[in-house]
Amino acid sequence: MDKEYVMQIADTIRQQLLATTPMNVIWSWGALHGFFATEHKDMATLMFKVNGRLFKGDVLISYNEMDYYEIYLKDANGIRLAHPEVYFDQLGDIIDEIIERGTDAKEYEAFCEAEKVKLMRGKIG
Repeated sequence: MDKEYVMQIADTIRQQLLATTPMNVIWSWGALHGFFATEHKDMATLMFKVNGRLFKGDVLISYNEMDYYEIYLKDANGIRLAHPEVYFDQLGDIIDEIIERGTDAKEYEAFCEAEKVKLMRGKIG
């Protein structure tokens, strides 16, 4: 695959993710170590490391040329498909659900409240 093409697609994915996802959400993933252009399964891919509550490892967002993305998670256990069909405006919500928030809104709200209490008591950081 052409290196310039991979770089261009990965940059587009990065721009779409950053434009549609609040920065505090991205920060909650621990995604502070940069974004990388790569290839995965013959697809141009954006990869970044996360340290989320539910998943720690690499997130890969691959463009499959059917005009949607595939999200993969990579850790010590290997690489697995987390979501097969994602449009650009869904990237942040789907990734957040997979690696940080989960599907139980009340459980996540309770977790955040407990973390807030720890923070206010100086027990985080």
